[in-house]
Amino acid sequence: MGELDPVFIQEADHRPNLGSINVVADELPIIDLSSAPNDDVVSQVGQACKEWGFFQVVNHGVPLELVAKVEDVGRRFFELEAEEKKKVKRDEVNAMGFHDGEHTKNVRDWKEVFDFLVEDQTVIPASHEPDDQELRTLSNQWPPHPPQFREVCQEYAREVEKLAYKLLALIAQSLGLAENRLNGFFKGQTSMVRFNYYPPCPFPDLALGVGRHKDASALTILAQDAVGGLQVKRKFDNQWIPVKPTPNAFIVNVGDAFQVWSNDKYESVEHRVVVNSEKERFSVPFFFFPGHQVMVKPLEEILDGDSPRYRDYNWGKFFANRNRSNFKKRAVENIQISHFRIEVK
Repeated sequence: MGELDPVFIQEADHRPNLGSINVVADELPIIDLSSAPNDDVVSQVGQACKEWGFFQVVNHGVPLELVAKVEDVGRRFFELEAEEKKKVKRDEVNAMGFHDGEHTKNVRDWKEVFDFLVEDQTVIPASHEPDDQELRTLSNQWPPHPPQFREVCQEYAREVEKLAYKLLALIAQSLGLAENRLNGFFKGQTSMVRFNYYPPCPFPDLALGVGRHKDASALTILAQDAVGGLQVKRKFDNQWIPVKPTPNAFIVNVGDAFQVWSNDKYESVEHRVVVNSEKERFSVPFFFFPGHQVMVKPLEEILDGDSPRYRDYNWGKFFANRNRSNFKKRAVENIQISHFRIEVK
């Protein structure tokens, strides 16, 4: 079996408990969107956001045959020879494409990824430096193989984008806001879709597919296969709970941007992915990101006279700063929304 490269080894406190990986936990709410946006669905969404920060949706409107097609082309891409995949390898200049050396919390993840933008020409800050006003345009890198890869990916992104706006409206309503209150933040959106491929790992007690983290997004909408591996940190006891794959469902979580907009009413919850020693796993998250120009701050209607718990931050600069850690280990913690927290007296 050999030894595991130390770059993949998690600190002792953050290694997975193999005894809990196969525990069936069906506590994560499953919400049927077929009757949305009635008051009952809005209430269910609000309750799930408050108690879990995560929920699953069924009857969501994304064609199931399209979900199957995107999984198929994604799997076939990762089956290509390494040299073929590296023709569209991303780097610190071109952040879209194939990557096999991503770090989370300064530990390398046991996975390969392929990223693409929802908007093919997406404008972001040229750097994370606050005084640098220069912008640059990101473009997608599309591999020539497998056939129809680009077309299937773009169709999938548009369909899940529709779901993202539907969920955005439901969550806004659950907070007492107008259903379209948040739509303007996504003009010039920086949203992206990722293919995650987790090969079998002979050291599931030492490595993680993705280390513990919170999403910077407003929302994340995840399709996962039947293998499972996603774990969510339950809020009331901080236990890692496996998310049982539900056929034809998407897993949804609120991200850091929503935590700030809601002034902590809805929390972005820590999650991770455990690896499997026998089976590969495949998942497709859609990250719903605001436009680069958006200043993220607690909403006035939410505050209603209360003190804001966060200072304003620019989404584009935050995004640029976070992405710096994807390629190498850093000497300091990556930027978090906690760095913008205001101590409430």
